[in-house]
Amino acid sequence: MKTYKADVVIIGGGLSGIVTALEIAENKTDKKILLLERGKKENFGGLAKKSFGGIFFTGSKEQKRLGIKDNPEIAWQDWLSFAEFEEDDHYGKLWAKQYVDGNIDVVYHWLKSKGVQFFPVVHWVERGLFVPGNSYPRFHMVWGTGFELIRILIKHLEKYKNTIQILFESKVEDIWIDTEHKKVTGCSGIHLDTNENFEVQSSIIVVGSGGITGNTELVKQYWGYKYHSKESKIPKILLNGSHLEADGSLHFVLEKKGIPLHKLYRQWNYAAGVHHPNPKFQGEGLSLVPVKSALWVNAYGERIGNPPLVSAYDTLYLVREIVKQPGAYSWHIMNYKIALKELAVSGAEFNDGIREKKLFKFLLTLLLGNKKLIHTLMDSCIDFITANSLDELVKKMNELQDEYKTDYNILKNTIERYDSMIDRGKKYFNDDQLRRIIHLRQYRGDRIRTCKFQKILDKNAFPLIAIRLHILTRKTLGGVITNLKSQVLNKNEEVIEGLYAVGETAGFGGGGIHGYRALEGTFLGSCIFTGRIAAKDILQKI
Repeated sequence: MKTYKADVVIIGGGLSGIVTALEIAENKTDKKILLLERGKKENFGGLAKKSFGGIFFTGSKEQKRLGIKDNPEIAWQDWLSFAEFEEDDHYGKLWAKQYVDGNIDVVYHWLKSKGVQFFPVVHWVERGLFVPGNSYPRFHMVWGTGFELIRILIKHLEKYKNTIQILFESKVEDIWIDTEHKKVTGCSGIHLDTNENFEVQSSIIVVGSGGITGNTELVKQYWGYKYHSKESKIPKILLNGSHLEADGSLHFVLEKKGIPLHKLYRQWNYAAGVHHPNPKFQGEGLSLVPVKSALWVNAYGERIGNPPLVSAYDTLYLVREIVKQPGAYSWHIMNYKIALKELAVSGAEFNDGIREKKLFKFLLTLLLGNKKLIHTLMDSCIDFITANSLDELVKKMNELQDEYKTDYNILKNTIERYDSMIDRGKKYFNDDQLRRIIHLRQYRGDRIRTCKFQKILDKNAFPLIAIRLHILTRKTLGGVITNLKSQVLNKNEEVIEGLYAVGETAGFGGGGIHGYRALEGTFLGSCIFTGRIAAKDILQKI
């Protein structure tokens, strides 16, 4: 048994844990911080390291430079609309207001002071469909993606090697809570690399161990009608877009000690997942940026949704509509020309130009398309199919399907109706997907990556491409309830002294800062926000 003592223990080496450790170390270099990370050193940074690196800000210099007249009041109304908070979302709603009012001071300026830069064009996502979403573009891309964000923060951490001790492959299995006196006293677990047990004595513990979406079986258990409709189906194939360490184990440790878990069935999963061509673990998926000029159809070849599915408006709507379909999966139907213009993967791994901060390479990809990505996926991903005729495409699609089969005539009719609408000319478009493409192309951030009304059965744009899309797990919107200091509350809403929860563990704040939907960019932003808020309170106590 290895025994440690620390002034502060941080469980989890994701973004929120790193920020909390850094903030405390910068202000109290004489205190001992122990950071326990379950994963290997190369995965330090968690899901943030794999992300695109988009962060929600309102009133930034980048927005003002583009003439965007945003402010917290507008953002708050958008947040309330999209979240659709319920009566018992009290603390989540308070955290949301705190984030909207404070994101520039607490997150934006802090990141800038650390050397983080943002891409000059702000992206416009989650605009809203049946309820209003983002009124303005607010998705600020870190120049270098989430990979660069984490690299910069780790570089700052390394200045405090005498203050911060980091133990990798160290799984915490229990958190010691004196329930009578409502305080934390330590934790215990196992060093996975040596199979040696350990325990830590500390009066302050910060839990930043992530959510539950790394455990796809657990996600299925929480697949409830309160989040999806009663006719929704649990996908047979549910790809993992998180990481295996995000299995919710510490959530249930805390629950057994009287800490309530708030609405873990609320999750932010994605509609356009494909099997990773080089998976690091079984079931690992990639999240495609859904192609706006592709037709989104079900296993039979029928177009999905009324209105039809188009990304950038309401991710929850996309997922909810797909899980009503046969098999709870979908297909993207397009051609090579559309793919070259619009196909992308969400995250750092396949976006070399941005990740490596090579501006010329990135601009070439924008202008000419990412041929390397397309051919990698066409050659190596089981979910990608190409063909030189629709008949051949349907045959190949059906080779990938077991229970359900695509009907050639249904798919042919679906595509031809869409193509004929384009032939009529812009003045006579009477199709919601085309109307939304017009809307998207009005903003220059989307125009360069969206085709100008491209027909599918255009032989000059062949080959045809069909992509089988699965639901992909990503983030947990529910979690441990915290007050506005990131302190964990028990079932009586009493503070457990010395126990904090940050980032995804706390539902990104208060047990659920997002309600039912996220305006996007609010995940990385609130991980930083909750980490800094927790550190501020801890600094007053050590």
